[in-house]
Amino acid sequence: MMIRSAAIAAALTLGVLAAALAAEAQKSAKVYRIGVLHSAYARNVPWVEGLKNGLLELGFPEGREVTFEHRYTEGNLELLPVAAAALVKANVDVIFTSNEDVTRVAMAATQTIPIVFAQVRDPIGAGIVSELAHPRGNVTGVSILTVELTPKRLEVLKELVPNLRRVWLIYDARDPSIDFVLQKARAASAQLKLQLLALPVQTTEEFVRAQRAIRAGDGLLVHDQPTLLDISAQLLKKSISAKAPAIFASPFWIDYGALVSYGVDYYAAGRQAAHLVAKILRGARPEDLPVEQPTKFELAINATTAQTLGITIPPSLLLRADKVIK
Repeated sequence: MMIRSAAIAAALTLGVLAAALAAEAQKSAKVYRIGVLHSAYARNVPWVEGLKNGLLELGFPEGREVTFEHRYTEGNLELLPVAAAALVKANVDVIFTSNEDVTRVAMAATQTIPIVFAQVRDPIGAGIVSELAHPRGNVTGVSILTVELTPKRLEVLKELVPNLRRVWLIYDARDPSIDFVLQKARAASAQLKLQLLALPVQTTEEFVRAQRAIRAGDGLLVHDQPTLLDISAQLLKKSISAKAPAIFASPFWIDYGALVSYGVDYYAAGRQAAHLVAKILRGARPEDLPVEQPTKFELAINATTAQTLGITIPPSLLLRADKVIK
């Protein structure tokens, strides 16, 4: 009887000890901190939502395995250095960025904290990495191939509007990737028998004047650019008011009334970047993780906007579309 009592007591003691050790282990387990840096107007934009859900699928649920330090500047690029410095001071484990401007600011703020980007259009042309396969330094991420998809966007726009004759490309003259975009746009326009009207702007006044030249029936090739001029959003409004069919680089704009888009979904880009973040949290170095390219490009059409503009969507496009808003 005494032996049995002693055994029970020992088992209880071991159970209590095991529970205490488990609680202590849980208490001391590292919770990774991810700094989120971008210049958008809201905290949980699509690429950030993609990142969070991607990490959840990979075993990093928010609140238990990871927490997020959000810094966003509501369109003000001048505030980015201060926001980046705050994340560095907070000693986050990884900094997650969006486009090239934001990524370059993060790179200037730290050479040691890993940086993962999700929306850089041309990482080499923007000077962010020297090679896609071997990024070097503390930066890697997902390239959304905006430049390379320029000819395809013009093809889609021409198919949607067969009688299209001229297309505007209004762009920020300070865009480091614009030379490559122009080169591809001019070559594609010549093949499609389109007149390309490429117009650089640097100020709000120049941008307003450029929009006045757009006429009904003109096409717009809207090239996503990180800029205070808010070119994509303003051209979306102009497209509707001037009845000028426009094609955008991401399905993000379709929900806001854009006619058509062809490119990478921002949510999907963030979700793909989550794989790189997870590898870094598990010990990998950014310099050993090649820059990834998208695995899927989406064709999205807003049928309501098409009707407003008096455009009949060809059945061939409807069959190929990944998303149609009616």
